[in-house]
This record gives sequence, structure tokens and C-alpha cells, in this order.
Amino acid sequence: MVNFNGTLHDTSSNLLSLENRGYAYGDALFETLKVVHAKILFWEDHYFRLMASMRIMRMEIPMNFTMEFLESEILKTVEANQWTKATARVRINVHRLEGGKYGPTSNDIAYNMVAERLESDFYRLNEASYTVELYKDFYVGPGLLSTLKSNARSINVLGSIFTKENAFDNCLLLNTDKTVVEALNGNLFLVKDQVIKTPPLSEGCLKGIMRKQLMELIEKLEGYTLEEAPISPFELQKADELFITNVITGIQPITNYRKKAFSNKVATLLLEKLNTKIRLG
Repeated sequence: MVNFNGTLHDTSSNLLSLENRGYAYGDALFETLKVVHAKILFWEDHYFRLMASMRIMRMEIPMNFTMEFLESEILKTVEANQWTKATARVRINVHRLEGGKYGPTSNDIAYNMVAERLESDFYRLNEASYTVELYKDFYVGPGLLSTLKSNARSINVLGSIFTKENAFDNCLLLNTDKTVVEALNGNLFLVKDQVIKTPPLSEGCLKGIMRKQLMELIEKLEGYTLEEAPISPFELQKADELFITNVITGIQPITNYRKKAFSNKVATLLLEKLNTKIRLG
């Protein structure tokens, strides 16, 4: 079941026109949520990120777009799919109403929600081999727009094709200053000795919800220091650990980059604390 502007439909077929601005110009935003037994993880953070992103994109926020309203629409979508006692991935899509070319005729919006079933309720550590490489065909332009979850994801699509063609599990993106920004599907953390490092938003990385959660946990982690600073490609092979974070997977340890193999000690510790936070929350 698909939620289209508050109305449930059996399928998404014929709901969007060819003039949809998200399709035609990438004039759209999205949020990807993990909903566990009818509880939306980190919902407040998702909601405020969406509202801030809509303001940056100069979209008109409807008066009824309260946290309570959108939460009820998300749970309505989950219930329609009969997943209130299961775990689901829900994507909220917000697009500006069609009309105009680059210049829209209206800043009003429409929204839709799609859901799919997930197997795991909580986050699990994937200890299987996970190899990454740098993607250097195209570069992220650092700036405010790069931090948004918009539909303009060409570099992620092309990087994913490169990843598949070359039998990697993921790729790391560089910005135009040739520093490492993030993975194709999540933020990057690097561990060296007692320092846990992640690129700042000014480098062009996504303003990730899981990034925020882990930074809060790391700041309370005894014996370790959190550092927001650019990461050069040369640092990758010197690191003790590398891991990728997003709301659906949680923490994905990287096992190999080129000739370097990594441990997952800190990733394991943080994952335990993350699951504890979710249970207590």
C-alpha cells in the first residue's frame, strides 16, 4: 500500500505524471525511516531535518505538516501494509507541485510514502567481508545543498554502478577538494588510536540522522575523542577502523580498503550502545 497525499492506494502506478518536478528537475526531497513495531526511530530528528530542508529548497510547508500529522500518516502506511508488529523501511517523498520549467509556478508541495519490510528489528553487526574503493569519476561539491536528502543523486547512482561493475561492496566519495566525504549510502567514520573522526558538514557530506546519533554516543565514550575534520585519502590506509552509518543498517564496518584490513572493535562497541539507547528510548 502506498500513501499519496494522505490517501492509500494499492500501487504507485499512475500516481505521478511525467510533469512531476521531482522526476523532471530533481525538485524533491526524501526521508528514509526505520519503523520498528509501529515506533519510528529518531523521528524528531528526521522531522526537523525534513522541515529545514524544505525551507532551504524554498518549499511552502503546509500548516498541517506537524510532527504529529506526519507521524500518523507514516503509521497509517505501515498499518495498511500490516507491519505494525514488524519492522519496515518507510520513504517519505516531498516534491514541489508541477508547473513551470526551472522556475516553478508554485512553491506548494505534495507528498507520498512507500514502505517495504525489513527483517531485523534492531541493528546487527555485519562481520562479513566488506570492501570499498574511492570513486573518482565525479566529485561532490561542498556546500549546503550537498547536505540535503534531495532527489539529485546522480553521483550515488553512477558510483553504485561502478561499485557493482568492479565487485566492491561500496565506494567512498570525494569532494572537489579531493578529501573523503562519505560513502554512497551513508556517512563515514574513521578510527585512529583513540580518535574517532568524521568529515564536517562543510565538506559536503549528508546531514545524516545516524551520524548525529553516533556523534552523541562517541562524545560520551570513555577513552575516545570525537573529531569533525576533513579526511584525506592517505589517512584511510593508516586507520585502525572505518565504518559507514545510516538509519537502515546502523553501522557497517569496512573490512578492507585496497591492501589494508580493518578491525571492528569500536563499531561493535557503538552498535551495542546504539541498540541500548533504542531499547531504553
